[in-house]
Amino acid sequence: MLKKDLIILTVDDDRINLKLLKSFLMRNSDVKEVIEAKNGLDAIDILKSRDDIHVVLLDMIMPIMGGLEMIQKVRANTNLRQIPIIVLTTDETKKKEAFSYGANEFLMKPIRNDDLIKKINLVLI
Repeated sequence: MLKKDLIILTVDDDRINLKLLKSFLMRNSDVKEVIEAKNGLDAIDILKSRDDIHVVLLDMIMPIMGGLEMIQKVRANTNLRQIPIIVLTTDETKKKEAFSYGANEFLMKPIRNDDLIKKINLVLI
């Protein structure tokens, strides 16, 4: 059971991954809105312009600004650092590095809906 009226930012340069995540998330009645960004820079701009985002689902490998750099910038910003970030990737070797940069959770692709909801619940407690 998720918190009600969740607003989730998904960050991935792959349009298919974004659509899949949105499809998974919008099936849950507790999710109010899914916002999409195609790289870390766009995501930071969105986070700075909105104060109602509950969690970020973040890919690691993207053009312009990748996941690790985005985590670093978010954690360095006093207005954004409290936002939970769940890293989604195909590269298991990035797990330790993602946590060292400040990720809250880590999930391997391909994503399963049940696993995703469990991770979101974990970071929102």
